[in-house]
Amino acid sequence: GNSLLRDGMNLVSYEYVACQNKEFPGVLVLSEFAGAAQSLGAGAILSNPYNVNELSSAIAYALKMSDQERQQRHRQNFMHVKVHTAQAWGETFISELHDTHIEAALRTMHIPPKLDTSLVTDSYRRSKSRLVVMGYNATLTTSANPKAQSNRQFDQIRTLTQVSAEVKEYLRAIVARENTEVLVVSGSERYKLERIFEGVEGVWLAAENGIFLKPPRKDWSLVVENINLEWMESVQLVFDYFCERTPRSYVDTRETSLVWNCKYADIDFGRNQMRDMLQHLWTGSISNAQVEILRGAKSVEARPLGVTKGGAVQRIMQVIANDTGIRPDFIFCAGHFMPRDEDIFTYFDKPEEELMEGLAPLASTFEGVPATITTCTVGRKHSLAKNHLKGSGEIAELLNLFIT
Repeated sequence: GNSLLRDGMNLVSYEYVACQNKEFPGVLVLSEFAGAAQSLGAGAILSNPYNVNELSSAIAYALKMSDQERQQRHRQNFMHVKVHTAQAWGETFISELHDTHIEAALRTMHIPPKLDTSLVTDSYRRSKSRLVVMGYNATLTTSANPKAQSNRQFDQIRTLTQVSAEVKEYLRAIVARENTEVLVVSGSERYKLERIFEGVEGVWLAAENGIFLKPPRKDWSLVVENINLEWMESVQLVFDYFCERTPRSYVDTRETSLVWNCKYADIDFGRNQMRDMLQHLWTGSISNAQVEILRGAKSVEARPLGVTKGGAVQRIMQVIANDTGIRPDFIFCAGHFMPRDEDIFTYFDKPEEELMEGLAPLASTFEGVPATITTCTVGRKHSLAKNHLKGSGEIAELLNLFIT
């Protein structure tokens, strides 16, 4: 028994539960003021030590308790002790610490104002040399509403995310103008981007978060070198494990990254599964590998350590400047990016600062600061961008304004 009047963290009750014979267990009589009462109270008999009669009744009840009830109470407490180990506590602490870090980062981001499309359009039309940098997913794409597609199979719903024919036509018209370059940055695979933008001549494509680059009418080349991918098999096993146990979730296996997506799963269950997955990845053996685990709103991405869209775009800008000789006086960058990738906005908004050590800032790459630089987040309220648009529909309208 434990009749403490005041208690903090006391392990005696846990040790008592752990050493019992499961066939003939003892009964734990616990003070309601003990710290363990919150965790072992389900299987223990709680009592108020200030009330002598209540305490004596609890002891008497424990002595007369049937074997069946003893075993049932012991099972409850033993399972708690077995599961909630020091290791589990440490993993939970680290997981919540990561959550706090992410939440703090989001709080430092401002809520940008709505983009003044007329002002941007006027700047675009007055400019003599233009550079347009676009994200892909949720920026140029439109996706299906799974509720409205209930008669379709899940695999069919997944394939309904696409770039509309109108957006492709807008991009074709933009790149057809002299001294105009368009770059599309995506986390998707090379073959997927090449297939989607087939027929849109003149667009630069950056796949796998900018690791691979395809100049217009040329083959793919490697932008970010010395990528360590030894972690992929281990992470793939974890993603597959949770995919099998989360209906309507799926795994995208790419050349240099993995994405587990639960956007079509039950919201609450998907969120709980994602939290368990992150706890496992952040605290398990994989945590020591050269891999970065990123949490999205409804996804978890694993990518090589240190790879961001901002860092990759900084390298790509150098390639574009050298290959085309362009010196833009208008730059527009828009996308729906994960917080880790919003350094792409910082790169453009602070053209004279070095984003990644050893790589030239924007002003050095283009031999001067462009007259107009506009950054715009898509569908995300808190952002490092200076402006926002609600969704891909408004992006399409803006691209149309550029060419009319």
